[in-house]
Amino acid sequence: MKEKSSVSVLLNGILKENPVLVLILGTCPTLATTTTVKGAVGMGLAAMCVLICSNVFISLLRKRIPESMRIPCYIVIIAGFVTIVKMIVQAYLPELYETLGVYLDLITVNCIILGRAEMFANKNPVVASALDGIGMGLGFTLALTMMSTIREVFGAGSFFGIEIPFMANYKIEFFTKAPGGLLVYGLLIAFIYAVTHGKAPLKKSFSCEGCPNAANCQGGSCSEKGDEN
Repeated sequence: MKEKSSVSVLLNGILKENPVLVLILGTCPTLATTTTVKGAVGMGLAAMCVLICSNVFISLLRKRIPESMRIPCYIVIIAGFVTIVKMIVQAYLPELYETLGVYLDLITVNCIILGRAEMFANKNPVVASALDGIGMGLGFTLALTMMSTIREVFGAGSFFGIEIPFMANYKIEFFTKAPGGLLVYGLLIAFIYAVTHGKAPLKKSFSCEGCPNAANCQGGSCSEKGDEN
């Protein structure tokens, strides 16, 4: 793979195909763990570690995994790395472990990780898959950090758990609630859409390529169905 394409793969997930703000994936952990910057960064880094490791491992085994069993195999591989990351966090970062709670386990079924396994690692060599994991992981962490910074600063008057003196009397608790999270999420999506001038992948026609249920789909491609509706 050429150097230019390597850089492109690495940077792709940060803005152009940011998994949270462009592809709109991983919404549940995004909204649940962004009330504090500490929790958001912890979730982002944990997911990135799992994403990189699972991408590399799946890429290594892509020619050995039977086509009919690829999704169950992906889930087993991802679950294994999630367990390792969970044990490390529990042993060395107990406070973060308590903060993230069940959302650490739910990384196993995070559609960002499963989606990259199916759409990228399954079709590309190890180095490219590792770079894709790093890029998508950084994009995920960056999006969570942006959201949590806004929510914690305006909602709790603090940053990374450190109180901001001049914000003490101007806290808006709405931002720490679910509706506030949705508002911030929507505003960030609109901001990214404006920055990319509406050229995000969501504008493209959907196709059946890479869809786990493509073999069972009746009546042509997904894009054709979308045109009919």
